[in-house]
Amino acid sequence: MNKAFTKETDRDDEDDAEGGGLPPLPAGTKNYITPQGYQRLRAELLDLIDNERPKIVEVVSWAAKNGDRSENGDYLYGKKRLREIDRRIRFLTKRLDIAEVADPSAHHGNDQVFFGATVTYANAKGEERTITIKGIDEVDNLAGEVSWVSPIARALLKAREGDEVQLTTPGGAETIEVLEVRYPPPGG
Repeated sequence: MNKAFTKETDRDDEDDAEGGGLPPLPAGTKNYITPQGYQRLRAELLDLIDNERPKIVEVVSWAAKNGDRSENGDYLYGKKRLREIDRRIRFLTKRLDIAEVADPSAHHGNDQVFFGATVTYANAKGEERTITIKGIDEVDNLAGEVSWVSPIARALLKAREGDEVQLTTPGGAETIEVLEVRYPPPGG
């Protein structure tokens, strides 16, 4: 089919909300993030702008000079990668603009659960688990980090050591007990 009759767009605004797999922020909430998470996202943004994007632009420019672009793999892949980078740059810029940096070390020594806490809790069966409550853009599930908007974090927020809270799970309500609350030391 002739390209004139196909709908193609370089705008991928629908993907901006996803940010490369990250969930959108709930409406009307702040984008809380730790200072370390903010620095990591900012470093990624600067790397994309200063290093990654210029390299791809150079490859696309070189490939464009080689003639027939419709069958030029370097050109086609480069343009696709450039759109991905630009999408990620737009996403990071938007998220960093609305980021609310919250330093968890301000609560060091406190036994109440707030943003940035590392919480050890046990369920009714006595199974213990430790999680760290972080910003939606910086969580690493494999490292035991959860977003502050996740069900477990929302159940634990404002609870104190020794408190029992209700966690709503797909299998029904579950009672969990807060065993320990820790925060990083100031300056650490």
